[in-house]
Amino acid sequence: MNKALVLVDIQNDYFMRVQSRLDAPEKAAAQAKQALEYFRKNNWPVIFVQHISLKENAQSFAPGTPGAEIYEGVAPLPEEKIIIKHEPSSFYETELKDALYAKGVGHIVVCGMMSHMCIDTTVRAAKDLGFAVTLLEDACTTRNLLWHDTVIPATTVHQAFMASLDGTFATVKTTAEFIAES
Repeated sequence: MNKALVLVDIQNDYFMRVQSRLDAPEKAAAQAKQALEYFRKNNWPVIFVQHISLKENAQSFAPGTPGAEIYEGVAPLPEEKIIIKHEPSSFYETELKDALYAKGVGHIVVCGMMSHMCIDTTVRAAKDLGFAVTLLEDACTTRNLLWHDTVIPATTVHQAFMASLDGTFATVKTTAEFIAES
């Protein structure tokens, strides 16, 4: 079964903007870069997903802004596909499914930002579409959430989502585990 790496929303706003700042995005991006280099070395397909907000006066991912650009640490090569999305799921009203099918891909390896939002919805949608999914837990990150006046730390949010996706929707691994087993 052909594999493809899908890098979701590793974009500058997550590194630059205080209100969008995630927990250790540089660390997650460094792991995503290892996966990216491994896929490139093996000549396996790589697809970047870039969120562009359609909201008027968007605070993050506004069209044509430096913050919406893909983070330089995982910059795409000219021949690598970039899928634009406007909603949390990388599959919703995008060409991602067709791009994967065109390459004969049945197994996707997912990494990116944010664990509780775009990663979660993308992984669940991929499973619904029949893809096998490996989720690289250390190449993803998220942020603190607020619930009933209680701050839920980003680490807890991330771990809860990895635990809920593992087994039913994806096989969750570290980048090193994935590379060692591939």
